[in-house]
Amino acid sequence: MNYKEASLKKHGEWKGKIETVCRVPVDSREALSLAYTPGVAEPCMAIHADVEKSFELTRRWNTVPVITDGTAILGLGDIGPEAGMPVMEGKCALFKAYGNVDAYPICLKTKDTEEIIKTIKLMSGSFGGINLEDISAPRCFEIETRLKEELDIPVFHDDQHGTAIVMTAALINALKLAGKKKEDIKLVINGAGAAGIAIAKFLMDFGVKNVVMCDLKGIICEGEAWLNPAQAEIAKLTNRARIKGKLAEAMVGADVFVGVSGPHCVTKDMVKSMAQKAILFTCANPVPEIEPQDAKEAGAFIVGTGSSEHPNQINNVLVFPGLFRGALDVRANTVNKEMMIAAAHGIANCVSAGELTTDYILPYAYDKNAHRAVAKAVAEAAQKSGVSKIKK
Repeated sequence: MNYKEASLKKHGEWKGKIETVCRVPVDSREALSLAYTPGVAEPCMAIHADVEKSFELTRRWNTVPVITDGTAILGLGDIGPEAGMPVMEGKCALFKAYGNVDAYPICLKTKDTEEIIKTIKLMSGSFGGINLEDISAPRCFEIETRLKEELDIPVFHDDQHGTAIVMTAALINALKLAGKKKEDIKLVINGAGAAGIAIAKFLMDFGVKNVVMCDLKGIICEGEAWLNPAQAEIAKLTNRARIKGKLAEAMVGADVFVGVSGPHCVTKDMVKSMAQKAILFTCANPVPEIEPQDAKEAGAFIVGTGSSEHPNQINNVLVFPGLFRGALDVRANTVNKEMMIAAAHGIANCVSAGELTTDYILPYAYDKNAHRAVAKAVAEAAQKSGVSKIKK
């Protein structure tokens, strides 16, 4: 199937992937009086007296906006907020299908960091959490950091942390098969934007000690003049051996390669230079850093991609519906490291030891058991770490 042509045709037929559905009857005088005036004044005044009642008397408890400024849509780049709407609608459909979360696409016509932060803060009283999506680096870092500091509801940038969580889940199971320990491996990340930097930080929190990052200009090393502020910060934590050069030099002896970069930047020779039982997660879309078959021919032990056309799809869809479901269910006021690590283990544990193979290290994105497992793990971690307003 030509997915591009078929999808364009379907979008024309669908005319939108989500809609609003009325949850209450409004078909009589009595019904109108309860759902609207005059009866509605009573819940209004109850919320006025205690704003936390907004989570009990309205749909706020289950609502999340999917917010973009259109600057980093998929692999398409800065195509604008209106052009990003099909992606945001798709995300909202997945929220509902896999987490029963009511999500709404919000596409902002501004690239100004302060305007975006202010706008989201102004609308935050309508929602139980905030999902940031497809906002370019390095602005996305400040936007998320500021909102997490200034709001008392969960704020989650899926491109950063959703990617990091599912990548970690894949790594957990891949290392089981390879018989390697996270603290002993050398891991190379190609792509030092929002996803790459978030993956590096998260994997180090998880326990990976030797991480080397690369970007178009080469290996990220502390002190390099060309680093942007976000890269300069991550350079203080990664590449402690201070190796220099290009991606090819970084790959020598690496146990794991993580690609969140561009098409066909990894060669067979690079794969051959890696350690035995090399693991490659090549997640550039729609064309990976190296074709899976080429990586296998060069000696790769496990290969995962961002595509559903190949085994081991590494897909954020496994993360965000369940993560928000769990956070909303216990009314968490943030998304912390404990909740994210719990989500990674929740995903990994959905593939039993008996099921685990080099071509099956993650549950499928449409596996509803996996989404329920993530929700349960996240809710428990939120309560255990003390960020839940609903106690056990």
